[in-house]
Amino acid sequence: MIEEPKSLRIGPEVDRRPTAEQIAAFRGVPTGFVVDAMFGAGAMCATISPLGAGNARVAGPALTADNRPSDILATLGCLRYLKSGDVLIGAAQGWQGCAAAGDRVAGMAKNAGAAAFVTDGPMRDYDGILEVGLPCWCTGLNPGSPYGTGPGQIGTRVVVGGQTVETGDMIVADRDGVVVVPFAKIDDVAARLGAIRDMEMELDAEVRKGLVLPDAIAEVLDSDKTEVM
Repeated sequence: MIEEPKSLRIGPEVDRRPTAEQIAAFRGVPTGFVVDAMFGAGAMCATISPLGAGNARVAGPALTADNRPSDILATLGCLRYLKSGDVLIGAAQGWQGCAAAGDRVAGMAKNAGAAAFVTDGPMRDYDGILEVGLPCWCTGLNPGSPYGTGPGQIGTRVVVGGQTVETGDMIVADRDGVVVVPFAKIDDVAARLGAIRDMEMELDAEVRKGLVLPDAIAEVLDSDKTEVM
């Protein structure tokens, strides 16, 4: 017989966070730059997108809630553990049959200091969420209500949008989507952001001047790497 599980389990690293300096290195940085700095890694799938037409940009550490499909007890339990500037990650195992949060959860998360909410499920109470003002990334809208009975886990490893997320990982989100920077790679990725920004600005300037074909692509077209059939 399966043992009756605890309603909630709290992970040992629920308080792990990057330093203020590490967080500041990602503020205002486009998600595309962060992905480039990780050599193409880190982006959640495109089904997770910003709710509403705003232009919110968020960079902050993850606090993870691992929920069963149709349940949000872990998300609600995170309200005790949120620190100012956290991005609450409400994992729903991709369940689309009901909302993974609504305006009241968003409001309480904002009251607790959350900078944003990210989930791989839909949300509900669109107008209320906009009124609350907490930036949210989700898979869309569903008016169905979730349960709050568990079991669930707080501060443990989750998979959201094809990316593994652990508490303390850096989350960077904007109109383009959501990117996860693993805790152990924060300094390395931050160190590459300056070079990425310089390259992007240089290419932008060339495009504004009329660039049609980058030199690197022209070299491939004119070399034996290209075959005319």
